[in-house]
Amino acid sequence: MISAIVTALSLSQTPVCAAPDGAELLWARPETRFVFVGEIHGTVEAPAAFAELVCEASTDRPIVVALEMTAAMQADLDAWIASDGGDAARETLLAHGYWIRANADGRSSEAMRDMLFRLRTLRAAGRDIAVRAFMPTERRPAGFDQSYYEIDMARMLVDAAASKPEALVLALGGNLHNRKTAFNKDGYLFAAGHLRPTAVLSLNVAQQGGQSWSCTGRSSGEIVCGSDDSIAVMDPEARGVILEPQDDGAWDGLLALGPWTASPPARPE
Repeated sequence: MISAIVTALSLSQTPVCAAPDGAELLWARPETRFVFVGEIHGTVEAPAAFAELVCEASTDRPIVVALEMTAAMQADLDAWIASDGGDAARETLLAHGYWIRANADGRSSEAMRDMLFRLRTLRAAGRDIAVRAFMPTERRPAGFDQSYYEIDMARMLVDAAASKPEALVLALGGNLHNRKTAFNKDGYLFAAGHLRPTAVLSLNVAQQGGQSWSCTGRSSGEIVCGSDDSIAVMDPEARGVILEPQDDGAWDGLLALGPWTASPPARPE
């Protein structure tokens, strides 16, 4: 009885969205199928703003949220988004090894956890939202380099779109994966570059100073995690969606959120 009352109350409450200025530009074109937000992992601002973009976009359309989380978490994500959000559900979500791995970087931050909490609240309020992981789980065989990883990511994004063909896909991941063009010496494309260009609108979160949480030293084996300073490449006062091609078309624009705040791991131990 109490559960039914809580559900009814949730559905009766219309979510209040706080999307960045200009958010409506991201889904104004009917041909847009994928909207990417490319972040530097480990900030408070990017996951929080992304959740509000989902809130705004889901007002009148179904949304598939694609996250750079391991595919091994898919069952946990499905269970969480459909749960009551209570203590038991939170403990189950955060018990997955993804959150407690030794070198936890910004993809398992407090901000990412809070974003998932927000998405569940939107779903509970009646929004048509599904969540899909698009980070490949299995290690690549010898001889299959990063370029194959990007192809696998693109395949998983296509699968996410196919899971709900009428939906807009909003994807949050590292800002290399959402590049539409190559830039490295090997010339391979990143995940977004394997999708139809006209179907993709890709933003890079602007560097405006502040800090992010990251882990370094993987190549040496001495992994050190903590807050890193970010240089201010763009005016720290700028805010919102700026649709101006970046880096010769690598991204369709910028998402200016101001100086970053480092977000530590949700489960540091």
